[in-house]
Amino acid sequence: MKVLIVDDNKIARSTLVQLASQLSYITIAGECENALSAYNHLQKEPVDLLLLDIEMPGITGIELTRNMGKNAPLVIFITSKKEYAVEAFDLNVVDYIVKPILPARFLQAMERAKEILDTKNDQLQIDQDDILFIRDTNIIRRINKADILFIEAMGDYVKLYTTQKYYAVHSTLKKIEDRLCSPAFIKVHRSYIVAVDKIDQLKDGTIIIGDKSIPVSDAYRANLNARLNII
Repeated sequence: MKVLIVDDNKIARSTLVQLASQLSYITIAGECENALSAYNHLQKEPVDLLLLDIEMPGITGIELTRNMGKNAPLVIFITSKKEYAVEAFDLNVVDYIVKPILPARFLQAMERAKEILDTKNDQLQIDQDDILFIRDTNIIRRINKADILFIEAMGDYVKLYTTQKYYAVHSTLKKIEDRLCSPAFIKVHRSYIVAVDKIDQLKDGTIIIGDKSIPVSDAYRANLNARLNII
């Protein structure tokens, strides 16, 4: 697991290097004293995990995490302040450690990161045309695309309705649409994507799937009609 350490305090960086060096599965990819240096490092050399301070000159660790974009590494925040915890976990970070760092607490966080990374690596060996992996609370859960009925955007969350239940995922509809990358799904509204083969009826501008009604907006109606190949 390649780890990049980002902290404006040299002593803090040295402490993290010392702790991380004791774990056989960790390779230290480098140290950065601010978030901008870390961002530039990631453009040249991707890593698996950031050990990231929050309060730094210029860009904060939270701002960096928000702007890393696609294929961002996992993040563990390591900070002297407790008050950012709620905001941090909204970003789906692996863990949040408050300084001073206790070795046992550090090990716990690193083991959690390793478990998540191992799951992601396992995912690469599976046919990704057929499945999605989602974060369901603290569990990485496998979803078969064939089980998805429709997807609904709700604020900062997206609900994936399957044949068994629905899952609320902290994501955007656009990100889910990109991950689906399948002709089996079609966007019918700015807040809805549906599985074409799960459509039971299309009536008065509304799609019926089971007992659920899904609106179709004018902007997507022509594309939907073409996909359904209506006789």
